[in-house]
Amino acid sequence: MGENMEMVRCLIIGSGPAGYTAAIYAARADLKPVMYQGMQPGGQLTITTEVDNFPGYPKGITGPEMMEEFKQQAERFGTQVRFGVVTEVDFSKRPFIVKADDGKTVAAESVIIATGASAKWLGMESEKKFMGMGVSGCATCDGFFYRNQDVAIVGGGDTAAEEATYLAKLCKKVYMIHRRDELRASKAMQHKVLSTPNIEMVWNSAPEEVLGDQSGVTGLRVRNVKTGESSDLAVMGFFVAIGHKPNTEIFAGQLELDDMSYVKTKPGTTQTSVEGVFAAGDVQDHHYRQAVTAAGTGCMAAIEAERFLAS
Repeated sequence: MGENMEMVRCLIIGSGPAGYTAAIYAARADLKPVMYQGMQPGGQLTITTEVDNFPGYPKGITGPEMMEEFKQQAERFGTQVRFGVVTEVDFSKRPFIVKADDGKTVAAESVIIATGASAKWLGMESEKKFMGMGVSGCATCDGFFYRNQDVAIVGGGDTAAEEATYLAKLCKKVYMIHRRDELRASKAMQHKVLSTPNIEMVWNSAPEEVLGDQSGVTGLRVRNVKTGESSDLAVMGFFVAIGHKPNTEIFAGQLELDDMSYVKTKPGTTQTSVEGVFAAGDVQDHHYRQAVTAAGTGCMAAIEAERFLAS
């Protein structure tokens, strides 16, 4: 053991709903968890303004406030929350060796991975500028705020098709922008989109710029990739649904990942391919991707880690 090697019973990597819930349960089970918050403390919820679908918050709460409350609850029971990013892991033997960018090396008897996923963005300056002010990466999170308004969504896969039909139930009109002349989504999803009267397809097109003012998004400039011509759509919301990328780079070669690079877990559990390493939240879930389901798997991971350590 190196001189600044520290022994930890339960190490939690990541700090969204999954990580904090795991921490609350692990701390109450006296596992004295240590958490590294990662690049985006609080996770994807911190770029969501209002959270209205988490049970127990009838008046709603902002994403950052909710994550601050989760953090306080985890700390109240003795979780050591650290600002920092895990840079390297060795899961080949126990204790697991984990290095962080604060210079510490941790020897962990169990590890809970809750590093989440990141929405893929188009990379426009204006997209960044209006993030949370009309630009969103999650229709099921934010669609409600655009009731009876016109919105645009970009993407062509199953997620984009699902989100477009979800938005169509709430919004007056949904422009669906896709750079090809047919969708990549499954036949059933394509049929659903194309037979929804208030979804208007904008084929062979790509978003060029998000338009807006102090109040937020007012429109979207779209370029036709075949003719090169630009036109403006008057919309109040712009949803980016071009996929998510799980934050699993550091686990490649250490854990079994699926073909989309999500951590593989045994069905009905949070157990990964390495005994004693568990994965919770969006890092292993690309179906639901909700705060409440992430919290649920965080609870499962902590209970499984506790049983693993007890045995």
